Amino acid sequence: MVERIVVVSGRVASGKSGLAGDLCARFEGKRFSTHQMLVRRLGEAEPGRRRLQEEGERLDARTKGSWLRDDLAREIWSLEGYQLAVVDSARIIGQVRYLRESFGRRVVHVHVTAPDETLNKRYDKRRAEREGELPSYDEVTANATEAQVESLAEHADLVIDTERCLAADVLVRTACGLDLLSGAPEPCVDAVIGGEFGSEGKGNVAFYLAPEYELLVRVGGPNAGHKVALPSGGTYVHHQLPSGTKAAPSARLLLGPGNVLNVARLLREIADCEVDHRRLAIDPSAMIIEPEDAEREGHLEATIGSTRQGVGWATARRVLRGADPRMASVRMAADIPDLEPFIRPASDVLEQAYRAGERIQLEGTQGTGLSLYHGSYPHVTSRDTGVAGTLSEAGIAPHRLRRCVLVCRTYPIRVESPTEHTSGPLSINLSWAEVERRAGVPEGRLRKAEKTSTTNKQRRVGEFEWDLLRRSALINGPTDIALTFVDYLGKKNVDARRFEQLTESTLHFVEEVERVARAPVSLISTGFAERPSIVDRRTW
Repeated sequence: MVERIVVVSGRVASGKSGLAGDLCARFEGKRFSTHQMLVRRLGEAEPGRRRLQEEGERLDARTKGSWLRDDLAREIWSLEGYQLAVVDSARIIGQVRYLRESFGRRVVHVHVTAPDETLNKRYDKRRAEREGELPSYDEVTANATEAQVESLAEHADLVIDTERCLAADVLVRTACGLDLLSGAPEPCVDAVIGGEFGSEGKGNVAFYLAPEYELLVRVGGPNAGHKVALPSGGTYVHHQLPSGTKAAPSARLLLGPGNVLNVARLLREIADCEVDHRRLAIDPSAMIIEPEDAEREGHLEATIGSTRQGVGWATARRVLRGADPRMASVRMAADIPDLEPFIRPASDVLEQAYRAGERIQLEGTQGTGLSLYHGSYPHVTSRDTGVAGTLSEAGIAPHRLRRCVLVCRTYPIRVESPTEHTSGPLSINLSWAEVERRAGVPEGRLRKAEKTSTTNKQRRVGEFEWDLLRRSALINGPTDIALTFVDYLGKKNVDARRFEQLTESTLHFVEEVERVARAPVSLISTGFAERPSIVDRRTW
C-alpha cells in the first residue's frame, strides 16, 4: 500500500500533468490519470476533450464524485513498489472528499493555478501540438464543471501559481509541502582526507570502512590512483570510482559535480568492477578531460612533477569558461552519450540518502599538503584537497559532516624527480636504506612497494612532518586520525592485531600524533603492503 496519495487539481493548462509527471519521476511514484480512467470507461480509442468532459459530468452527477475513488481503489490496494500515488486530476470537490474519507490522512490535495491570459497562451500552444482539443480556451471553460475548477483552491492543502514558478520550483515547493524531501540536517557524512602529500593509504582506509555505508562518494580526477588490497588476494587501483566499490557491493556510488573525468578510463573501471547504471550516479556537471589536456601538461612533469593526466588543464578550461578560443570547448558529463545511463544530479542522489537516513562515505583526493591553497605552491595539485574543498566538490553542506578521518603515513613521500624540489620539498629527506635500517624491512621490498599508482614512478621519502600534521589538523578539524605504514616503524608491527601488541616506540609515536593533532588515532594500518591489516580503535 502506498504511503501518500497526492490529488492534483487545476484548470486546463495550469500545469497539473507536468507536476504529476515530475513527482512520479523524482520520487518513484505511480500516476493515475482521470483522462485514462474515462477513456477506459468509454471504451473508445481516441475520444476528444468534449466527449471526455461529457462523460466526466455524467459520472459526477450520478455518483457525486465517488467514481474516482472507486476506480482508484481497484488499482491502489494491490499496488506494490511505490510509496507515492499521484491522481491527475480532480475536477470537483466531491472527488477529493470521497478520497479523503476512504484514504484519510494519506491524501494531500495540491491545486495549481495561473492567470487567464497565461492559460490561454498555454492552451493555444497545446492545441497546435495535440489532436482532439477544442478550438479555443473559451470553449474549454464553457463547460460547467471546468468553469468551477478554480474553486477547489479553497479546499486544497497547497496552492501554487505556476506562472510565477518554473517547473523545478513547482516541484520543490510541492515536495516540501508533502514532506518528501529531507528534514532538519543530520550529520551523516564521514570524510576520508589525506593529511600529507598523497599516497597516505586513503584508498585502503576507505575500503576498510566502506561496508558501513549506503552511499560512497569520491571527488577529484584520474591523477590520483587509490590502490586497495583485496581480501581475496591481489590489488586494484581506483582512479575514478570510490575505493570501496568492491568492498561494499550493495552501496550506491556517486561522482559529484566537481569531479574531472577521463571517459575511457572511467568506462574501463566501470566494466572491471561490474557497476551498472542503477548503482552509479554521475553528476551532469562533472568535467570531461580532452586528449589535448594531457598534451598541454607535458612541461609540468619536469617542473612540478605533474602526473600529466590532464586534470589541471581541464580544470583551467572550466575556470576560463570558454574565454580562450585556443582551448577546446568545455564538455560536461551530460554531453557524453556513453555516460548518459549514469547521469543524475548529485543533489538528487544526496537528498534521497538524507531522506532515508543513510550513512555516506566521502573520499578525498591526494593530501592536504598538496592543496592548491594550503600546500607548498607551486608544487601542488589543481584543487583544494582539504575537507572543505572536498565537501564543496561533492555538493555536501558542512553541517552534514559527522566524522573527518585524517589519513597520515609514518614517513611522508613525494615523487622521485631529477632535483629534489621538482615535485616539492620534504622537510628532511631520508633514503629507503635508512628506513630499512630503522624498521628491518628490506630496501628492495620498500622500493618495490613505493611506486606511484598512476605513473608507476619511484617515490622518495622523508621524516614525519609534525608541523604539517598540526597545520592539516587545523585546516581539516579531524575527529579521527588513521595512521598508516606503521610497519615502517618496525616490521614486528605487521603481526599486531591489538593496540598493545605494537612496539613500544610505535605506541609512543601514536601518543605524540594524538597530542599534536588533538584527535585520537582510531585506525592503525600495520601492513597494507603485504595484506589488509588494521587495528581498529574506534568508538563509533
